Amino acid sequence: MSVLGKTLTPPPGPGHNFRLLWAGEGISVLGSMTTTVVFPLIAVTRFDAGPLWMGVLAGAIWLPWLVLGLVAGAWVDRSDPRQVMMRADLASAAIVGSVPVAWAFDVLTLPHLVVTALGLGCCTVFFRTAYATFVPRVVASDDLERANARIYGTESAMQIAGPGIGGLLVQLLSAAYAVVLDVVTFLASWWCLARMRTEELGAGPERAPREPLGPQIREGVAIVVRDPYLRFISILGSVGNFALTGYGALMVLFMVRDLDLAPGSVGFVLAAGSVGGLLGATLATRATRWWGDAGALRWLQVIGGPPALLIGLAWPGAGVLLVVVGSFFVGLGVVGANVVRASFRVRYTPAELLGRTMATSSVLNFGTMPLAGLVAGLLGSWIGVRETILLMAAVHAMGSLAVFVGPYARGRDLPDQPMKGRARHHQPA
Repeated sequence: MSVLGKTLTPPPGPGHNFRLLWAGEGISVLGSMTTTVVFPLIAVTRFDAGPLWMGVLAGAIWLPWLVLGLVAGAWVDRSDPRQVMMRADLASAAIVGSVPVAWAFDVLTLPHLVVTALGLGCCTVFFRTAYATFVPRVVASDDLERANARIYGTESAMQIAGPGIGGLLVQLLSAAYAVVLDVVTFLASWWCLARMRTEELGAGPERAPREPLGPQIREGVAIVVRDPYLRFISILGSVGNFALTGYGALMVLFMVRDLDLAPGSVGFVLAAGSVGGLLGATLATRATRWWGDAGALRWLQVIGGPPALLIGLAWPGAGVLLVVVGSFFVGLGVVGANVVRASFRVRYTPAELLGRTMATSSVLNFGTMPLAGLVAGLLGSWIGVRETILLMAAVHAMGSLAVFVGPYARGRDLPDQPMKGRARHHQPA
């Protein structure tokens, strides 16, 4: 692909650098998934938090996407993404490390947990935006789908292990000390990035002359708004993430108080969705071969939508199996579709615009999530936790079925060439 009149040097096939990136991401996700269980368990078991506090805690980690997402995209496009990721890892380790320190001095509070989630969310905005632009420099475009499948598959495997480990650590240790695992994994991710051989990385796009961030942000927004594929994928993601975050914010509370589960059992039940995600990541590449990427997206979103309703129908005892089954199919469909979309986005977006367009899409995708946490918390206090979970699951199901009215409602394949004529600096090859 030609960018700014120069031909990009493709990176070599998956090798030393990819293995480090793959390992670092997997380790980091393991720690983060442990924390996603431990923080709510601290809130429920130590501070007796109700639905509203649980919603605020869930929303805090996603609020920075709404505030910083567009700025991060333009910033990453003019920076070294690897350095951005390394700094984000170190900052995340320091922020999360404040929780066990505060616990040790008996000064940990619910607002401290919320502020920690907010700070961690800020670091995540920069890390994830940089990560999306860095993967194409580590693997060649022909290997992207296979590499993304490996990455998403490993993330799903760690998501299986993380909640169970988190719940177990809460039972064996004090809950706040279980967060130390996340601190260690952030440092491990930083170490993996630091050990990369920079001379083996593919060349990044030539940077255009430095401009104010404002015009660059507007350019990224304009591209996503005007392009039918990026626009539809972003809107669909925002609806799905709103619903998933909404019922996810209340899941720990629902399982502890309504389903009478112990902390260790909560983690293992939550892991069911990650088992489905692992299978979805594994099958995504095969699904695109069988049905094409457009066809695969349609099937995966149907598989991952309506089964969410099973979760809110669960009851204590054997009824917990409904949570397991519903979470499994949601994980399978959502993660499988994410693999297909991630590979399409990288193929379709000019390299020098990837950070900005990714950030714009991420703001649309993740910007609804802090609102979802707050709405779910308010609804849970008003109409009930179970009823709120059912309502949010219904929104997710309807959003998933909207795939049949979008730009890939018919046909086998999505476009396999970069968009043309969308940027001031991009000239068609």
